[in-house]
Formats: sequence, structure tokens, C-alpha cells
Amino acid sequence: MNTKHILSIKTAGIAATIALSLALPQFVSAHCDTLDGPVVQDARKAIEAKDITPVLKWVRPTDEHAVKSAFNAVLAAKGKNAEAAETRFFTTLVKVHRAGEGAPFTGLKPAGAVEPAVAEADKALVGGSADALVKLVSDDVAAGIRKRYEHAAETYRHKDESVAQGREFVKAYVEFTHYVERLHTDATGAGAHGEHGGDPHAEQHGGAGHSPAGHDAAEH
Repeated sequence: MNTKHILSIKTAGIAATIALSLALPQFVSAHCDTLDGPVVQDARKAIEAKDITPVLKWVRPTDEHAVKSAFNAVLAAKGKNAEAAETRFFTTLVKVHRAGEGAPFTGLKPAGAVEPAVAEADKALVGGSADALVKLVSDDVAAGIRKRYEHAAETYRHKDESVAQGREFVKAYVEFTHYVERLHTDATGAGAHGEHGGDPHAEQHGGAGHSPAGHDAAEH
């Protein structure tokens, strides 16, 4: 089996795992602050039904009072005040929800302000199939790996011809291996090597254990 075929198989496996993981409920934090996101959608349902129950799952028990107060203000508002009260309710709900996740709140985002993969994850849950989501993410991951691989492979062929070319290879190598490492870490849920309690997605430029065979990557 040639190297390209092996790479293709591994790429598909990593991409599929990542794509399927995106279809889980954890995706909502990525666009919970948009007007067409799941939090505001449930808020609209609550207003229509005059029942706050659908939105309380998005907040901690200790934060229910603030959300209920904003909701009651919507029900009591009349005329021109109704729209303003509704916006305050959406804002309060999303802000409280994000605070409960330890995430910042920078205001409500317009409908459609969401990454394509997250939008496709929503569609997967509603439609009952992750096939389109898997294809979308798999195609992008495959393209990302191939692009970095080809650059690293090209510089690898000339890495010992001069110091400058060697350094160009090291730069390409670091970008390539860190990219696939982050993908694999996300797919498997494992911590990145050399991690010391920090963000597993952060670039790790200090370790020498990432060096290819026969290459002294002290600058890595």
C-alpha cells in the first residue's frame, strides 16, 4: 500500500470522526448568540406559548430569576414596547447562558452568522442524518492535510541543501504536524503531547520529540 493511499485512509477516518462529533449537542455553544440559533429559537417558542419552560434548560438554576424577570416583562409589554422587551429577553437569556459556560458575550448576532459546519450540524440533527456533515468536514480536512503535506514533502527533498532550505522545511514540518495533531486530538478527545494544562489547541513549539527521523529539529 503506497503512502498516498495510507494518508487518504487516515484522513477519511479522522475527518469522519470529527464530523460526527460536531453533530452532538455540544455544537450549540458555537452559535448560541445568533438570532436563529437554538437558544433564541426556544425563546421565541416560549413567548408564543407564554411558557418559559423551553428556555430554562439553557441556564443554571441560580440564573433562572433573571431570565424569568425578562420573560415576564415580554408578556406584560404592549405596543411599541413589546419588541424592545423581546430583544432584552433574548439578550438576557443568551448572556446568562454563555456566562454559565464561561464564554464571553459580545451581543446578539444576526441570523446566518454561523460557520457552515455548525449550520450543517443543525441540519443533521433536524434531518436525522450526518452524511452531508461528514462530507463537508471530510472534504475540508482532506484538503487541509494534503496542502500542508505537499508543502512539507517538497521542502523535505531540499532540507539538507542549505541552512535556509533546512529552516524552510522545519517551518513547513511544524505547520503540517501540528495541524494533523490538532485534528487527531479533537477526533479522539486526547490531550496534545507536551500539554501542561493549557489549551490543547495551542501551538506547541518547544518540544524536540516531534522531529522526523534523522532530523535535528532544535528550532522546533
